[in-house]
Amino acid sequence: MTNESEPIALETDVLASAERLRDSVRRLLAECGKAVVGQSEVLEQLVLAILARGHCLLVGVPGLAKTLMVRTLADGMNLSFSRIQFTPDLMPSDITGTDILQEDKSTGGRAFRFVHGPVFANIVLADEINRTPPKTQAALLEAMQERQVTVAGQRHKLPDPFFVLATQNPIEQEGTYPLPEAQQDRFMFDIRVGYPDENEEFRIIEATTSPGKPRLDRVISGPELLAMQELVLQVPAAEHVMRYAARLVRSTRPAESGTPAPEFVKKYVAWGAGPRAGQSLILAAKARALLYGRTYVAIDDVKAVAPPVLRHRVITNYGAESEGVSPDEIVRRLLTSLPRDGEKD
Repeated sequence: MTNESEPIALETDVLASAERLRDSVRRLLAECGKAVVGQSEVLEQLVLAILARGHCLLVGVPGLAKTLMVRTLADGMNLSFSRIQFTPDLMPSDITGTDILQEDKSTGGRAFRFVHGPVFANIVLADEINRTPPKTQAALLEAMQERQVTVAGQRHKLPDPFFVLATQNPIEQEGTYPLPEAQQDRFMFDIRVGYPDENEEFRIIEATTSPGKPRLDRVISGPELLAMQELVLQVPAAEHVMRYAARLVRSTRPAESGTPAPEFVKKYVAWGAGPRAGQSLILAAKARALLYGRTYVAIDDVKAVAPPVLRHRVITNYGAESEGVSPDEIVRRLLTSLPRDGEKD
């Protein structure tokens, strides 16, 4: 079995590509830092998800620069950006687009022409996604999973790369429509955006109440990003690392056979994560390995990305809610108690 402390040999051109990826991401994060104060961990998680071809759900109170972060990333990567403000009266066609009847002035004939909706962009910001009814939320399902939309029986491919970055406000739930578990599972990461510290808050006030805006350089193009995503797939993950990810996911299921769940999972969890969680763990871990200068995936990479991958896929029961046990606490306990392959409890 390969020791995770020893890098797996890759071809020279791949190693050079990995170094270029790290350099490009460093420059991208530096550019984002010109416009976004703090939130370095959130920005890194966004980049990891994009490198791994995943969608993100950003949860945080208003005023924490969630929209600004997404727009800044799109600008830094020279990608098309579209913002959809979700409201109770938003219809699916308002997102996907619709067919319109158009007259040809030269012939007098009429024909339907498809008009693209705002989902036809490289990066789509679904702002306050829980404020629109389920039928409109569901309009994103096909787009997120199949990267296409179907209107009047015709399929229309979305641009590549394509990402949905959705925001939610956790403190105001009146008049909202919580995302169903099936749709939450479409998001690779559930990223929690917290308050800035005192120095960061001072810098935010200083920067936003002064004249002038920072000018961002575009450091990554669409084709370069596609090449980076292909490079992420080439990063090798040893069998024991993938088995660790599988055991971690299976341990979140209270009634799973073969991999007995810990007692605290049986006590507090109603439903655990599905197979898509394991896929997300390994893909995100591969992206993190490259970002941290390694050409192989370590178990520590899996553990680092586990909270944003699992927190929205672990559904707690009433007992957990009454005792204040959150999904994050469940994941933390699992990461502490689950042994690595070859290690004893």
